[in-house]
Amino acid sequence: MASIEKLPMLAEGYERLIAELKLLREERPKIVEAIEEARAHGDLSENAEYHAAKERQGQVEAQIAELEDRVSRAQIVDPTTLSGDRIVFGATVTLQDDDEKTVRYQIVGPYEADAKLGRISYNSPLGRALIGRRVDDEIEVTVPSGDRFYLVEQIEFI
Repeated sequence: MASIEKLPMLAEGYERLIAELKLLREERPKIVEAIEEARAHGDLSENAEYHAAKERQGQVEAQIAELEDRVSRAQIVDPTTLSGDRIVFGATVTLQDDDEKTVRYQIVGPYEADAKLGRISYNSPLGRALIGRRVDDEIEVTVPSGDRFYLVEQIEFI
């Protein structure tokens, strides 16, 4: 029997998935309408509207299937219920990089990651290097731009 891999995510990420799924499901009837309207125009072999609507239908159905899969495997983690002295999923960490600049990241799921917002995936090179570390641990990470060094200054569960 195959085991289903859980997808850890924050409640905010889960709500975003549900909202996206709702929008796509609402689009379904509109696509069917567009297909019916295009069919009424006659010859389907040279009907661009029909082919575009069918293509969009395929895209929407694939996206819905993907989102439903993620939602069914979601394991919602509330960082405020966590504690400890090690970095885990959901933790917010303050690091000092090798230029002595302070950076702050929250460890999130791959579909919630956005470095501009300070959210990195636990699957990213830095995320993998951080998991399990403690305050004052030094970390070396190989990223596309080269090797980077960080010092863990603080771990928070907010």
